[in-house]
Amino acid sequence: MASSLREIIDFFDQIGVYDVVLPFLLVFTIVFAIFEKTKALGTEEYEGKKITKRNLNAIASFVIAFLVIASSELVEIITTVSSQAVILLFLSVLFLLLVGSFYKEGEGVFLQGRWQGIFTIIMFLGIVGIFLNTLTTDDGRTWLERIGDYFGGVNDELIGSILLLLMVVFAIGYITKDNAPAKH
Repeated sequence: MASSLREIIDFFDQIGVYDVVLPFLLVFTIVFAIFEKTKALGTEEYEGKKITKRNLNAIASFVIAFLVIASSELVEIITTVSSQAVILLFLSVLFLLLVGSFYKEGEGVFLQGRWQGIFTIIMFLGIVGIFLNTLTTDDGRTWLERIGDYFGGVNDELIGSILLLLMVVFAIGYITKDNAPAKH
């Protein structure tokens, strides 16, 4: 027996909240924010201050958002990418929680230096992977699958072996690095 909350979520799905309303609001908000930040549609003077032309920004964002939701393919891409990006964000928060468990209270958790660069590269590769796994070709396969086939049919065992090898090399490099201060 379905719960009342599940019935409400199913009802929202039937009336198009997830396929129309939420993608529309997401695209409208992002495009409007970009127009406000870049001042692409111009500014006007009001009480000695330059402000953006909010009506133009709003109507242009409104039209762009409607054009996007008119294409079911774009809505599907937006839905898939945003859901996977949320998972990536969730994983990054979990990662930071795990890193934070090794710090003393009051020191805070901030990735700095080399770790910040490594973490940024990991997040960038994760986003690229999400996009490549979302975009499909005419035969229904994703670009990520096509790239895997190009490199000889990359499988899970190969990826796992490469990751294990990289972790071993990283661990050996970390353990054997010279921590002595540089002589001047």
